[in-house]
Amino acid sequence: MLNAFLEALLFQAGYNTALVAIGAALLGIAAGGGGSFLFLRKRALVSDAVAHATLPGIGLAFMIMVALGGDGRNLPGLLLGSALSAMLGLIAVEWITRNTRLAEDAAIGAVLSVFFGFGVVLLTIIQTMTRGYQAGLESFLLGSTAGMLYQDAVVIAIGGSLAVAFVLLLRRPMTLVSFDAEFAATSGINVARMDLVMMGLVMAVTVIGLKLVGLILIVAMLIIPPVTARLWSERTEHVVFIAGGLGGLAGYLGAAFSASAPDLPTGPIIVLISFTLFAISLLLAPGRGVLAAFLRHKRFQIRVHRRQGLLALARGEVILEPLTRRVLRRERLIRRDGVATEKGRAAAAKAVRDESRWALARQLYQDETVYSRYDGLTPIETVLTRDEIADIDRRLGPPAPVM
Repeated sequence: MLNAFLEALLFQAGYNTALVAIGAALLGIAAGGGGSFLFLRKRALVSDAVAHATLPGIGLAFMIMVALGGDGRNLPGLLLGSALSAMLGLIAVEWITRNTRLAEDAAIGAVLSVFFGFGVVLLTIIQTMTRGYQAGLESFLLGSTAGMLYQDAVVIAIGGSLAVAFVLLLRRPMTLVSFDAEFAATSGINVARMDLVMMGLVMAVTVIGLKLVGLILIVAMLIIPPVTARLWSERTEHVVFIAGGLGGLAGYLGAAFSASAPDLPTGPIIVLISFTLFAISLLLAPGRGVLAAFLRHKRFQIRVHRRQGLLALARGEVILEPLTRRVLRRERLIRRDGVATEKGRAAAAKAVRDESRWALARQLYQDETVYSRYDGLTPIETVLTRDEIADIDRRLGPPAPVM
């Protein structure tokens, strides 16, 4: 299985498999980038309604194509039906939100359940048809690359490419609307139209990804990469690009793994890889990661114990707190018996001096920035200039000796 995975990863498992992997990567880039705008706009659940609204369109498209004597499994026909159905679901959500007192989440829940229930009924009817048992429409629920035809892979690759191009072309106005809709409106951008464009992008990504990821899990590709990217950056444009990269990586690895294990559904594999990337980011992200937060807390704790220990040394008190003693001993500020070293006495004298400096600085400089930056731990040299410190020292007089 490992050899098969490496072959699929390196495009050595056949042209069709390579095309599927490329299409999945492009779809992941479009889903991550497009989903970022919904995430920033706080409309993430809309993608769930759009995804579930595609099921009736798939069933109706299959039945119509069979009734006309065609192949009900024709992917472009099924995608067209799902797109029309998703559009109706999106319109229904917008209409309910605009014309009733229901909130958007209630409208999404109503549309999602009704459309999905109708789709399940249609799939049940299809199974009773002569061609129904061989329809293979269940692959649209969880996604599958097994048995995918060459033309199906071409459709997904082309659709993914167009979706990526669309994200790159309109990323700036969509970013502006997502970040600050009021400012976007004053800048001349039609916010309502741009919202529809975002919804259209989500609908396109959903429809393209039905065969690969499935309608149940496509929402994960739209949401997990942006949430993961948010852990790595504070800048909106960076979040969009990082989310696209993470979505593309998850799609590519998931398609390769699915090609090496065709009995496993593609959608859950891609989602599990996306979640793995999220879990790693949650742990290791430098700004918002769990490990970074833990290290920040430990550094803050050490700074607090160092300051309290130095003030205790200056007052001639016995330090009993074990952590305070460890911190001071590690910096060679006290000996094993708790007596201050020469370095410790100098540091204690400076700590007391800084306390007096801060007290006088707050009287001399009526500046909120000085107050906001003082926490008892911040070195005075990072807030006040050398000249200001020298002036304060002249006012304070010579420092008192440390006990």
